[in-house]
Amino acid sequence: MKNSEILELSTEELVAKINEEKNNLNKLKFAHAVSAIENPSRITKVRKDVARLTTELTKRKAASASENK
Repeated sequence: MKNSEILELSTEELVAKINEEKNNLNKLKFAHAVSAIENPSRITKVRKDVARLTTELTKRKAASASENK
């Protein structure tokens, strides 16, 4: 997922996408633990996507907190 795509999401969509990607990451980790998955680099990609999404959510929360002061 690109940063431009992340910026287009609303905050609610962002939270939903984070939960979806975390679930996907857990499924990938479990599948890889049971038997080797075809493309293990997908785990790294999904983990980085979760980090990007979480970073954007944190930025938005910080921006809204600074506006309220």
